[in-house]
Order: sequence, then C-alpha cells, then structure tokens
Amino acid sequence: MRTHERAANLALAGLSLAPLVINVNPNLNVILTACLTVYVGCYRSVKATPPSETMSKEHAMRYPLVGSAMLLSLFLLFKFLSKDLVNAILTAYFFVLGIAALCATLLPSVKRFLPEGWNDNAIVWRAPYFHSLSVEFTKSQVVASIPGFFFCVWYAMKKHWLANNVLGVAFCIQGIEMLSLGSFKTGGILLAGLFFYDIFWVFFTPVMVSVAKSFDAPIKLLFPTADAARPFSMLGLGDIVIPGIFVALALRFDVSRGIKSHSYFNSAFLGYTAGLTVTIAVMNWFRAAQVHSAVLNISYHVALGILESLEHHYLFCFLGLLFLMIRSLLCYTSFLA
Repeated sequence: MRTHERAANLALAGLSLAPLVINVNPNLNVILTACLTVYVGCYRSVKATPPSETMSKEHAMRYPLVGSAMLLSLFLLFKFLSKDLVNAILTAYFFVLGIAALCATLLPSVKRFLPEGWNDNAIVWRAPYFHSLSVEFTKSQVVASIPGFFFCVWYAMKKHWLANNVLGVAFCIQGIEMLSLGSFKTGGILLAGLFFYDIFWVFFTPVMVSVAKSFDAPIKLLFPTADAARPFSMLGLGDIVIPGIFVALALRFDVSRGIKSHSYFNSAFLGYTAGLTVTIAVMNWFRAAQVHSAVLNISYHVALGILESLEHHYLFCFLGLLFLMIRSLLCYTSFLA
C-alpha cells in the first residue's frame, strides 16, 4: 500500500469518527466521505488480475429493469407487510453480508501482521448432511472477520449511525474494488439507463423516496446535523458505487497504458467531486430530491471518448459543467412542481 493510499484510508477512518467528538458540517462530510471512499476503492481495484466480476453490455442493459423490479417489490412489501418484519429479515441478511464485506475490506491491513502461513493455507469447511455445500477460508480471514462480527452485532442491536456508516463504506469499497464495467461502452449504456431510471422513480413516483425512508438497512450513509428536525443528512450507496466503478475503470485504463500522470483518473475523479459538490449545493438551495450521479457520469463517458482521440483531459471540466447545468435544471423543475 502506497503512502497516498494509506493517507486516504486514515483520513476516511478519522472523518467517520470525527462527528463523535466535534461538530462537522454535514455537507462537507458528505462530499469528503464519498470522495475518499471512491479514491480508496479505485486504487484497491488496481490488481495484477482483473476484478472478479465484470459487467457485460447485456447486463448493463438489463440493470435498470432489474433494479426497477427490485425497487417496486420492496415498495409493495413495505406497503402490504409489517415494516418491522421486513426490516428484521433485511437486518439478518445484511448481518451476514456485512461480516463478509468488513472482512474483505480489513484483510489487506490485517495480513501484514500475521504469519505467512495464515494467509496462504486455506481451510475447507463442509456442511453436515449437505457435503456439496462448502466454504473455503484462511486463518487471516477469520481474524479479519472478528471486528466485522462485532460491528454487525452493534448495528443489529443499536442501529447506530456510525455502525451503519462503517458497513456502508465497506460495501462501497468492495463494490468498487470487485465490480468492473469491462469497457467504457458498457459504462455508457449502464449510466444512460440509470439516468432515466432515476428520473422516473424519483420525480414521477413516490416509490424511491418511500422505500428509502422505510428501508432500515445500511444502504445509505448517515451524517449527523445540528438540526433536531432533521438529525441526519443522507447519501445513498449507489451515489458512490455506480460513479466509483466508472472512475476505477479510468484508473485501470491509465495503469494499463502506462500513463504515470493518471490523467484519465484525475479528470474523472475531479468531475465526480465537482458534480457531488454542485449537487449538494443545489439540493440545499431547493430542498429537492437529487437525481442519481449517473447524469454526471454520462459526461465522463463522452469526455473519455474525446480524451482518447485528443488527449486533452481539461475537456472534462467543460463537459462536466454542461451536464451539471442539466442536473441543476432538473432539480429546480422538481422544486417548482
């Protein structure tokens, strides 16, 4: 792990704990936490072997449809079943998922302090009576899962915002690290689909907002505020992971071409930071629900295509601002409605 990566990890940890001891502006906290999470996830995705999951064009085309089906299903479950029952089932599911995510996130740091044999020698556990069901793990993974277990117990019992955020950040880092778009064309298809997905479900139906308010699980980051009427600001994990896997693709592209300046990554990361900053400003001004970060990432896709032929990464700024204007206009229209 290089110095700047270690610094980003420490800054992210410190920023997560800071609201416990001092008052942190929630808007600044949202921007810094999201950007640091994307930064950490992007550099973790750069490996000798490609990411374990690669999205094809067909998957990208189906993603908004599958997402719509899942969103509508959750809306109906909360509408016709007990909210407490649905959330209890989801808590149990995220308990197991959270342990796995935190274990994978902490493992690179934990491995350095353990004997070499603990990292390499795999243990295979087979379920009794169901011998086809087996789990393979190392002693290092067992050690890394211990803090994950206690964090998940804390979250399940108290639903504390810090436990929620630790799990949420772990999910984001693992999503960015493990999932690859495969190509910029696939990314363009995915982001274009999510652009219309968000416009429909956020502005034309009550489904998205209703599910977000009812869904008591670490699918969003919570940032304490000084306002008793609105104790937390929120940011959905999708606003980190979806742009993050696109920015990570730009970084891996830089590495594969031997671009030491990382101009594609720097431009994409700057575009994400600018987009998130302007979005937060517009949302605070108009008090409206936000459009997904996909709209900004479409500008990333267009700009990267131009970059490949012109090698002029400052065009990111112009194209990013163009799409930011569109995004702000949509928010303003929602406010007027």
